[in-house]
Amino acid sequence: MGREIFTEEHEAFRDMVRSFIEKEITPHHEQWERDGVVSREVWLAAGRQGLLGIEIPEEFGGGGNDDYRYYVVFNEELARHGVHGPAFSVHNDINGAYLLKLCTDEQKRRWFPGYCSGEIITAIAMTEPAAGSDLQGMKTTAVRDGDHYVLNGSKTFISNGILSDLVIVAAKTDTSAGAHGVSLLVVERGMAGFERGRNLEKVGMHAQDTAELFFDNVRVPATNLLGEEGQGFIYLMQNLPRERLAIGVTALAGAEAAFEQALEYCKTREAFGRPIGKFQHIRFTLAEMKTELTIARAFTDQCVVKEGRDELSIDEAAMLKYWNTELCKTVVDRCVQLFGGYGYMTEYPIAKAYQDVRIQTIFGGTTEIMKEIIGRGLGI
Repeated sequence: MGREIFTEEHEAFRDMVRSFIEKEITPHHEQWERDGVVSREVWLAAGRQGLLGIEIPEEFGGGGNDDYRYYVVFNEELARHGVHGPAFSVHNDINGAYLLKLCTDEQKRRWFPGYCSGEIITAIAMTEPAAGSDLQGMKTTAVRDGDHYVLNGSKTFISNGILSDLVIVAAKTDTSAGAHGVSLLVVERGMAGFERGRNLEKVGMHAQDTAELFFDNVRVPATNLLGEEGQGFIYLMQNLPRERLAIGVTALAGAEAAFEQALEYCKTREAFGRPIGKFQHIRFTLAEMKTELTIARAFTDQCVVKEGRDELSIDEAAMLKYWNTELCKTVVDRCVQLFGGYGYMTEYPIAKAYQDVRIQTIFGGTTEIMKEIIGRGLGI
C-alpha cells in the first residue's frame, strides 16, 4: 500500500537525510555507543544541513517551514538506519514546539540562532526520581526572589542531559496550587548550582546521553520564564500529543525496518534444503506482521496529517503511541526469533534494535498511562 502524504519535495528531502546519516552518523555510531554520547560535531553538521529548527523563522536561522512532515521524514530515516544516538527529535519535535510557541521576542533573538545552528543543544526536564508519568507529583520548586527564581530539585532520565546547553525545566512555582502551580524555566549551561549527574547506563540506545540533573539554589533570571507563570502544566499537556506522535512515528519506522531485514533473511537463509521462508509457519508469521504494520501505517499517516492541521487530539496521540510502540516491541522480538542465534549477536542490526526498542513503551508516557488517557476519553 503506497503512502500518499508526501510530495516530491518530501522525498527529495528524504534522500538528503539518508545521505546525511550515511556520511555524518553511521560511520561514527559504534564509537558513540562505546562513549555513551555523540560528538557535538554531528549537531553542528545537522545545523549546517538545515535539519535543526526547520519550523523556526528564517530571520533566526531556521527553515521557515512549518510543514511537520519534514520532521516525520527525518525521524523515520533515523529509525530505519537504527541510529538513535543524536536525540534530534527531542530538540526538534518536542522542545521546538515549546520554544516557538512560548518564547518572547527577546528570548527568540537570544536562543534561536544557536538552536538552529546546533551550537545550542536542548533538553526538557520533566521526570523526577519519584515522579515519572505523574507530572503533578513533581517536587522541584522555583521560588521567586526579585528578578530571579531560585530553583531546587532534581530530574532524571533526561535525554541530551549531558550535552544540553538549554534545559526546559518544569518546576512548582506555587506548591499550594496543584497543577496550576507549575511553570517552565529555561536553565542555561554554566548557571551556578546547576550540576549534571552521571551519564546513565541503559539497556539500549547507548549512544544517546541520558543524565540526572541537579538544581541547588540555581538563580534563574525571570527573563528565562517560558510562557506565563503557573501555566506550565497546561503547556505540557498541549505539547505531549506531538511528542507522542514523534515516538509513534519512530517506533513504526523501526518496526518496518526490522521486518524488512527479517524478510530478506528468510528469503536467503536455508534449512533442510530450502529457504526458511518456504516453511508455512514462518510465512504465516511474516504475513501477520506485514498486515499489522500496514494497518498501523494507515493510522499513523492519518495522525501525521491531523497534526499538520493542528487537529491531532490527546486521545489519538495516546492511541498511536500505545499501539505503535507495543507493535514495535512485538515485531522486533518476533524478528529476532526468525534470525535464530544470529539474532542474539550484537553485530546484527536486529539485535541492537531489540535493545533499543524496549524503552519506547515507557518514555513519553507508559503504555498504561496511554490506556488511562484513552479510557478517560470514553466518558467512563
